Amino acid sequence: MPAPYRQPLVAVTAGEPAGIGPDLCVMLAQRRLPARLVVIADQELLRDRSRALGLSNNLPRYSDAASAGDFSVLHVPLAQPVKAGTLNPANSTYVLRTLKIAAAGCRDGSFDAMVTAPVHKGVINDAGIAFTGHTEFLAELLNVPQVVMMLAGGGMRVALATTHLALHEVAAAITRESLERTLRVLHHDLISRFAIPRPRIIVAGLNPHAGESGHLGREEIDVIVPVLEHLRKEGFDLSGPLPADTLFQPERLAQCDCVLAMYHDQGLPVLKYASFGAGINITLGLPVIRTSVDHGTALELAGSGKAKAESLVAAIELAAELAVRSKKNIA
Repeated sequence: MPAPYRQPLVAVTAGEPAGIGPDLCVMLAQRRLPARLVVIADQELLRDRSRALGLSNNLPRYSDAASAGDFSVLHVPLAQPVKAGTLNPANSTYVLRTLKIAAAGCRDGSFDAMVTAPVHKGVINDAGIAFTGHTEFLAELLNVPQVVMMLAGGGMRVALATTHLALHEVAAAITRESLERTLRVLHHDLISRFAIPRPRIIVAGLNPHAGESGHLGREEIDVIVPVLEHLRKEGFDLSGPLPADTLFQPERLAQCDCVLAMYHDQGLPVLKYASFGAGINITLGLPVIRTSVDHGTALELAGSGKAKAESLVAAIELAAELAVRSKKNIA
């Protein structure tokens, strides 16, 4: 007889301990989800938040993948006690350790996917650790030369040609080589992870009015157009470069599977306006499945019971879906 079906085992990192990540994680114990969950966090921290939120303290310890139940905790001790809403750089190594454990478990097959609650970039840097975000950290940790940050929500998928850069650094970071690599990763993962056989991608210009024929900047002429023409010859379905202020029209979005924006605040304000609190962040190009919430640590809400878990739930649901599809493809 075939083995009974077991839901994917998803590792969830609780993120910044002073933020709402631990609150959201203990809320998960009250939900029925299409995955078995292993929350990677300090167990006493989760119990403290459970008490603060008036939720059940039934947070069993994780032992191994074979015996994992619907919800368990892989205990990682904090460096110092936490007060909700108060950042402490001493716990930055704890935060990064939870990410390393989740990534290693996905890489060796113990976990089927990882989902990350929000971290606080500033306090990690205050601890003397250079950190620009989950996306870049996981790429370096897993030795991947090129990853792509994509958010989904509000009926849209928006990927980014650059991620967490100061605005004055963006233009120099967009080269023919980097843009081609980004589009190849995006195209590949839309096919392999999202089962879209021929992805239709709209590409934004960098400059206002997509450069206005070079009068407002030459990046479209010198960089973006040549890359799009080259990849179209290989069969890529690419539109653009289009002015970012008009490409997010419902009629255009209905004819595409993803938008590629040139920088963080060009594409994400539109998506977050349409879906904030329920959007999902996906890292493409990794050898593991990783999704995340679309919001920050919300320190002012930590321990108050006012945080909403919808984005984390959506991230887990997508991670589980991608994990199931991946297993079917392997089989």
